[in-house]
Amino acid sequence: MSSDIPQLSVNTIRTLSIDAVQAANSGHPGAPLGAAPMAYAVWQDFLRFNPAHPEWSGRDRFVLSAGHASMLIYSLLHLTGYDMPLEELKNFRQWGSKTPGHPEFFHTPGLDATTGPLGQGAAMTVGMAMAEAHLAARYNRPGFPIFDNHTYSILGDGDLQEGVNHEAAALAGHLRLNKLIWLHDDNEVQLDTATFKAESENTAQRYEAYGWNVLKVADGNDLDAIRAAIREAQTSDRPTLIQVRTVIGFGSPRAGTSKAHGEPLGAEGVTTTKAALGWEYPPFTVPDEVRAHMDATERGAKLEADWNALMDGYRAAHPELGAEVDALLARELPANLSDVLPSYEVGGKAVATRNAGGEIINALAAAVPGLMGGSADVSGSTKTTIKDAGEMQSGSMAGRNVLFGVREFGMTAAANGLSLYGGLRPLVGTFLVFADYLKPAYRLSAIQMQPVTFVLTHDSIGLGEDGPTHQPIDQLAMLRAVPGAHVIRPADANETAAAWQMALEYDKGPTALALTRQDLPILPRNHAGVKKGAYVLRDADGASGEGAQIILIASGSEVSLALNAAEALAENGIPARVVSMPCMEVFRAQDRSYRDSVLTPGVKRVAIEAASKGPWYEWVGTDGAVIGMDTFGASAPAEVLFEKFGFSVPNVVKVVKSVL
Repeated sequence: MSSDIPQLSVNTIRTLSIDAVQAANSGHPGAPLGAAPMAYAVWQDFLRFNPAHPEWSGRDRFVLSAGHASMLIYSLLHLTGYDMPLEELKNFRQWGSKTPGHPEFFHTPGLDATTGPLGQGAAMTVGMAMAEAHLAARYNRPGFPIFDNHTYSILGDGDLQEGVNHEAAALAGHLRLNKLIWLHDDNEVQLDTATFKAESENTAQRYEAYGWNVLKVADGNDLDAIRAAIREAQTSDRPTLIQVRTVIGFGSPRAGTSKAHGEPLGAEGVTTTKAALGWEYPPFTVPDEVRAHMDATERGAKLEADWNALMDGYRAAHPELGAEVDALLARELPANLSDVLPSYEVGGKAVATRNAGGEIINALAAAVPGLMGGSADVSGSTKTTIKDAGEMQSGSMAGRNVLFGVREFGMTAAANGLSLYGGLRPLVGTFLVFADYLKPAYRLSAIQMQPVTFVLTHDSIGLGEDGPTHQPIDQLAMLRAVPGAHVIRPADANETAAAWQMALEYDKGPTALALTRQDLPILPRNHAGVKKGAYVLRDADGASGEGAQIILIASGSEVSLALNAAEALAENGIPARVVSMPCMEVFRAQDRSYRDSVLTPGVKRVAIEAASKGPWYEWVGTDGAVIGMDTFGASAPAEVLFEKFGFSVPNVVKVVKSVL
């Protein structure tokens, strides 16, 4: 057995990984075997962290973008002193373990992101690096570099091939995020085949064209060369890609082949691999000298103590800024958040909810320093610009407005990273129809419980002449199907204000705000009702509503239509209750008594929304009806489209009569 402690440590990472995959009879042994040296070098020689306090704000960030190689990071967490007992490695991929098949943020201590969908992990590190640069520019002062960390990621060929990688890498290069370091596990093999059969691009030249510094390590087992490359990357004025030539499944009978990627090696394969590595220990063994060498508890405690002392000095020298940073990192909101919100008078000028949203964002930005973000090149349309707050650009990273470019997926993945970094409350904007482009990252927002706010405007056929390619029909149903996410479609400017407060107060997942292009009349303000997801806007008799024969339920621009239809129904002798339901998810979470007080059991219901009908059947049942969209839209003025597609008072009256 080698007396070389670093090499022994690398082989410990390798053997723990293949032992766990073999015990589970499931997993990916190839990447941990090949990438263990670079992972060891990052964690042992460069990464600043404290295993006793995984959430320490001053730490470096590390994201295993190639999330299928999860045993690589679980082994590191165990060896460096995190709350990751050896028993958890033995329980890899089993129910209730801390070692799920792919890394899960909030589930396993020490992880900085949930990864597995290739490309997104690295893309999130772009947001993390943006956050560090932004907060450093806003809050660091001479002698007090309180925000001063690097962000690392290990990624594979599949990560580099995904489109989101291209989007995020281009943005990182443009912003010159020099503290961002990616290590490419360049093993020339992917799941199906050798990479040369799927690509022929020059990866180094691509990244250089993006504005990255590109370094190469010819031998992925050469720890000295890896360390030298990382040291050089740390001095660069640009983000760095280090291409490390590795062998997938190193030491195993399947080394260098696709078969090493995603299948256990088998008992005989494990034995052969360990023999090739010179490993003579029983399964799941950590040699004492490796445990002592890699335990980072003491050095981590010192790193955090030094940072805490720096923060104490910062608070003393800059008390106002210190208090703001403390509140920011704690994600505290002003106690009087409702008072900050603008209020709109009934009978006043009609306002598009996207325009109201812009006014509300600027009112909130003055009270919530962490609020920042941007759009996918449509800020003028989504009204997401924070006025007089500057643009985030290389050399002026303090700006709170981010010009993401037409990169919806990359924008949202970066926003997840901004949020995961801590302290910031990012918003992103685009047209609702283009939620199709950002959906995978929206889903990861929900899985990671990140409070990113999505401002999705032009929310229906009401955008008019741009036609069916730009008119969202199925997007609301898609977004509502994501567990843990809130989708709010406010009916007017007042509901939009309440919706924004809900978004900031909800810290268990993302919020999507579906806002109109067209002006909507101002309705009576019912802040409390909106915050319960649905409420009675107009009762059948103006009081108890006991005489209601029908309940009209609507969201967004169709709420005003429901009110007008209720008046027409009353003239026809049909008393109707009108319910505004801006957020199904929040209403669903209310107790039964409140839900029944809004949707009286036994009273038939008709829902109205200019989108796919499916989600509404939960509320109208099989004996109710939904006035919605069964087809794509068309190109015409909005008022013509609403009439032609049945969003008119006569049609609502007709449908109600058919239901009754």
